[in-house]
Amino acid sequence: MSEQQHDDQPASDLPDTKRGNGRARWIVIALALVAAVVGGWWYVDYQNNGKFLQETDDATVQADMVTIAPRVSGYVADVLVGENQDVAAGQPLVRIDPRDARAQAAQAEAQIAVAGAQADTARAQVTEQYAAIDQARAQLAAARSKAAYDAGEVARYRPLAASGAETRQTLAQLEVTARQSADNVRAAEAAVTAQQRRVASLQSQVAQGRAQGQAARAQLAAASVDVGATQLTAPIKGRIGDKTVTIGQYVQAGTRLMSVVPLDRLYITANFKETQLALMRPGQPVEIDVDALDGVPVRGRVESLAPGTGAQFSLLPPQNATGNFTKITQRVPVRISIEATPEARRLLVPGLSVSVTVDTRGARGELKQLREQAER
Repeated sequence: MSEQQHDDQPASDLPDTKRGNGRARWIVIALALVAAVVGGWWYVDYQNNGKFLQETDDATVQADMVTIAPRVSGYVADVLVGENQDVAAGQPLVRIDPRDARAQAAQAEAQIAVAGAQADTARAQVTEQYAAIDQARAQLAAARSKAAYDAGEVARYRPLAASGAETRQTLAQLEVTARQSADNVRAAEAAVTAQQRRVASLQSQVAQGRAQGQAARAQLAAASVDVGATQLTAPIKGRIGDKTVTIGQYVQAGTRLMSVVPLDRLYITANFKETQLALMRPGQPVEIDVDALDGVPVRGRVESLAPGTGAQFSLLPPQNATGNFTKITQRVPVRISIEATPEARRLLVPGLSVSVTVDTRGARGELKQLREQAER
């Protein structure tokens, strides 16, 4: 009788534990369905988008800084800018005492004057030498005329002396005179030749003076450049940093005095793993997370990929052919341009740490094409 009564009890009178187990089962089923939907959505989104987003935090803001160094040595006369000061292109930065350079320029000018005077003297001597040549030629003509006359006298007196009409002593004297005249002709010819050769020597002195003048002018040009180099100007627009120069300091040529940082030409160098580069191409959009901006979004674009890994451009590149080899995933520097607002750019300086995410979806069909081409 008691068992029949127990079976006939209504469902509402069942223990609470059974009703609780049913609710828990439905909750678990609902949670499983939600997890399946979320997982499916995540998988589809990853296949379509996520796996094409390449991210790295091995990235920093950089700029092509210009080092300011003098071309000449000397004492610093003026420092015209301060630390962290914004400067324009061409603005004077430092002035070195120019007196030594000006003295060298004056010395070169004096050498030009001396070389010019030497060349003028040689030209005047050339003119005088042409007159001496004319005189020597006149003397040669006179000597030839006398030699011809003396030779004629010998020819005329020889038959007379043979016939006894004239003495042989007279003929002998005439012959001696004729030989002397002939010797005088040869001497005059040698004198003309010597005077003509001296012209070439004097002309070489003119050329030497001209060459010395050119060398002195080259020295003057170099000295003028050094005079201009005593004032150092900013080659680009930017901000002064790492200033180490003070007034009165003696600086050597090539000494680093300060740097000019072009804050309007900042870029990012991101070192991606080699396994992330298959679809990375110039022009792809980039999302940049700058630690210093506290979550302010910054956009950018891939400019270029380095022609080698970072290890290849290190001071001591690895030589894997020696010793035991352990494969290490290499990183390749990628240059990224920054597309930020002027307000955000004012907070960006070289050296800041950033995280970048490159959207490579634009090239996702290229790997498939490469595989198809390789299979042909």
